Amino acid sequence: MALAVSTAWILLPFLVSLVWAGMIVISTWPLLLACQKFLWGRRGLSAAVMTSGLLLIVLVPLALAAGALADNVITVAAWAKSIRDAPIPPPPQWTATVPVIGASVSEAWNQAAAEGKEALASRVMPYVGKVLEWVVRRLGGLGTILFHFFMTIVLTAIFYLHGETAASGLLRFAQRLAGASGEKAVQLAAGAVRGVAAGVLLTALIQSLAAAIGLAVCSIPAAPLLISAVILLCLAQLGPLPVMVPAVIWKFYSGDTFWAAVLAAFTLLSATIDNILRPALIRRGADLPLVLIFAGVIGGMISAGIVGLFVGPVVLAVAHALLSEWLDDPPAAQPPGAADANS
Repeated sequence: MALAVSTAWILLPFLVSLVWAGMIVISTWPLLLACQKFLWGRRGLSAAVMTSGLLLIVLVPLALAAGALADNVITVAAWAKSIRDAPIPPPPQWTATVPVIGASVSEAWNQAAAEGKEALASRVMPYVGKVLEWVVRRLGGLGTILFHFFMTIVLTAIFYLHGETAASGLLRFAQRLAGASGEKAVQLAAGAVRGVAAGVLLTALIQSLAAAIGLAVCSIPAAPLLISAVILLCLAQLGPLPVMVPAVIWKFYSGDTFWAAVLAAFTLLSATIDNILRPALIRRGADLPLVLIFAGVIGGMISAGIVGLFVGPVVLAVAHALLSEWLDDPPAAQPPGAADANS
């Protein structure tokens, strides 16, 4: 017991990187095998190509965002200045007709327009500070992020090279713990990881596409920069709202109420579609009831952030499989005469 605790304590700093590397390798293992077949069966070369591809997936959007920011820095500065100098416009007439909240929103909007930006800023800044504090707390230190990123890449490359050995050891360990049920639970967990990865990626792409269409159709300045930011935010499971809400506000400030409403509709679509689409896509890869998938995705993300988004459905999938196996397993029959001896 002391040896197990000591081992866990030593490996604890690598736990996040280990989980991420495991999820990445499980999700992309079929792609690695296809790449290996194409590259004359050479596992080392295939692992190098896959690891380089993962690095490009992370670094290319960052490079595109940096390039778009450099190309549109003047536009962004002018955009910020126009928001700062323009007065708060009155609310559109249709705002008051929205059921339940319309009257309150219209009244608050009129009050903010009458008081000016200074009063509005004094009310909003405490909440902005709390949001920034939450973001900083979630992200952690830059050094920690870089360490986990580096270790994830290294462990991913190692798992690509020796994945069969790791999988065989994990299956043997599961069999020793729970027999055939343990092996089934490991296979179910792998399917859940692949389903979550596919659901997260496809959902992020669809969210980004909806937001990109809205930004392009409504003629928002610096659209390439904003679209790049939306893609990064959606892949990080933060959603498009940090980009789309300021764009909607700017459109209302510009006095273009119709296109502001159109952009608000695209914003609502891109911000809410993941709640329906992600669990449905995950269910295609994970043999798990939709209610448990939804609970695993939402509960895991609330409890452990982005990692919990993957871990939550996996834990519930394994627990569901083991519980179902235990309930379906008939109780052991008593030997003859045991009932008489007990009475």
